[in-house]
Amino acid sequence: MSTSTSGPVDNEVADRSNLIKFSSRLYDGRALALDVWSIYNAANLPPDCINLGQGYMNFPPPSWVTDAADQALKQTLPNHYSHPKGRIRLRQAIKSFYESSFNRSLDVETEILVTSGANEGQYSVFAAFLEQGDEVIMFEPFFDQYLPSVTFNGGKPVYVPLHPNMDGDRPNSSDWRIDFDELRYTKFPFISNLKSLKPVPAAPLPPARKVIVINTPHNPVGKVFCKDELEKIAEIAEEFNLLVMADEVYDCLVYDGKEHVRFANLPGMWDRTVTVLSAGKAFAATGWRVGWLIGPESIIKPTLAACTRIVFCTNSPLQEAVATGLEQARSRGFFETQVKEYQERRDLLLSTFDGLGLKYSLPEGAYFVLVDISKIKFPEDYRFPESVQGRGRDFKYFYCEEHCRIGESYARFSFCKDLDTLRQAGERLQALTKYIY
Repeated sequence: MSTSTSGPVDNEVADRSNLIKFSSRLYDGRALALDVWSIYNAANLPPDCINLGQGYMNFPPPSWVTDAADQALKQTLPNHYSHPKGRIRLRQAIKSFYESSFNRSLDVETEILVTSGANEGQYSVFAAFLEQGDEVIMFEPFFDQYLPSVTFNGGKPVYVPLHPNMDGDRPNSSDWRIDFDELRYTKFPFISNLKSLKPVPAAPLPPARKVIVINTPHNPVGKVFCKDELEKIAEIAEEFNLLVMADEVYDCLVYDGKEHVRFANLPGMWDRTVTVLSAGKAFAATGWRVGWLIGPESIIKPTLAACTRIVFCTNSPLQEAVATGLEQARSRGFFETQVKEYQERRDLLLSTFDGLGLKYSLPEGAYFVLVDISKIKFPEDYRFPESVQGRGRDFKYFYCEEHCRIGESYARFSFCKDLDTLRQAGERLQALTKYIY
């Protein structure tokens, strides 16, 4: 028996490396870009590198919280599925801890949802509420996870930049301002020279605009939005019937006596606001991926439906540990002590930039500082690590292309590190002196 082949025969092997085309949403959401987390992964860095590029701590959560995690792991029930709403003990702890700051009684069954980190909570909100083409307003610079979370769920980002003012000897994060005409009137997409133009009143916030995201305290600026700014946003949200996502994961890290204003507490805003919070930021446990949403049943119920289909439930034993954290935080004075420790870290890092004569926006919240690096001139032959070659303006990933020039003169440094690490970093940064002009 013999066989034969049809068609031409050659010795070349067909390329089978990309047989199936992946979704365009990966492009739209910049999901394929090599982001800062990939570049500054420990595997890509020299072993003696001090990493101030990423917002993760190099110190552990409080021992009484990790002890609670250890105890939960030794029990039976916390090692199995939890209710998709979250473990009841944690929801009760969230209710007890946050009722006073929300100025209302919270229903653990209908107004609180535990999520697999704040990021998954945000994603679930977008999945629950966005229709194809719905527009989501984001203030720039923005947390980079917002963009793929919006586009993966069919949304279109609408970018409104915070405009920095670095005049004077001590610029402040509060000097990054919203142009409210820009917010109210500008057509999508926004253009970079809009400040020199008059608003276009013929096209106020079209019906497709559905969500506005407010991040306060703000990553990466460190801005704590004042009540007057939030009230103006609230007026627009009410006028154009916007769902408000109040990303307040840094609410426990506010400095210099600055007041954190909960957006949901403003008149009429509870019914349209979902507040996003995080155990990772609260207890220095970013890898635990435990967060929660607080809002009215009209927002929480649809979000629960989406969340259940995305992750079903959140890590059970660590929910128990976070519940312990919230239950004991007040009696231990934990958050009062923690904010003082973070402020000390902030001030130590800032003293380095003061000594170098580099301007920065004094952060009033969160754990990042934006430093103006326009005075730093590296020589053409400076030996940057291979992984960062050609990426000198990566701060643009906090911006749309039209606005990336606003942020290209800034570098973000994190100060969520122990004091010894920040001191060592300060010593190494002195080497910048010869490049500052």
